Amino acid sequence: MVLEFLDLKDEDSEHELEDALIRKLEDCLLELGGDFTFVGRQRRLRIGDEWHRIDLLFFHRRWSCLVVIDLKIGKLTHADTGQHQRIPPARNGQEK
Repeated sequence: MVLEFLDLKDEDSEHELEDALIRKLEDCLLELGGDFTFVGRQRRLRIGDEWHRIDLLFFHRRWSCLVVIDLKIGKLTHADTGQHQRIPPARNGQEK
């Protein structure tokens, strides 16, 4: 996905991408609807015995589930998508 509305340069980092997205999130959340709640950025989430860092984390109140957004700059690889296929449904107490 190309996020041209953020006016980023090719040399910008994932951190700069995240900062630009955070600045736009308030308006975006209002358009998504009242069920989405922003939980945080760079949150730790335990998956099995391993801890992972989640770029952006939301909670959807009606669906009662976490919504994870993992930011990538550059070409998406099979390793990137495989990482998310290993994520089981979250359980209470696993998010810090």
